[in-house]
Amino acid sequence: MRTNLNTGDRMRYALAVSVLLLASCYHATIETGAAPSQQSIRKGFASGWIFGLVPPSTVATQEQCSSGVARVETQLSFVNQLVSFLTLGIYTPMQIDVTCAAGGSENVGAAP
Repeated sequence: MRTNLNTGDRMRYALAVSVLLLASCYHATIETGAAPSQQSIRKGFASGWIFGLVPPSTVATQEQCSSGVARVETQLSFVNQLVSFLTLGIYTPMQIDVTCAAGGSENVGAAP
């Protein structure tokens, strides 16, 4: 059965497909191999600029993670992407989660 769509229906269909495709969240994880601890650092709105060309400032972890870092996760949540869209990409926030390493893991990978 073939259905003929008028121009308005085609536009609505294209818009719906675009929204579904663009609603995904960017997510990246870096594992260092160290055992994770319960301590973590979270920046919900780390400020990036111009579609991420100017990245957020460095997350200072040395004071809070004395044994090093086990995992770093970055993501652009739906809210982060909405803010970026509303500011036309000028302000592009991202969420950064850092999980500290458990004590005694600071020598992982070190030469004997």
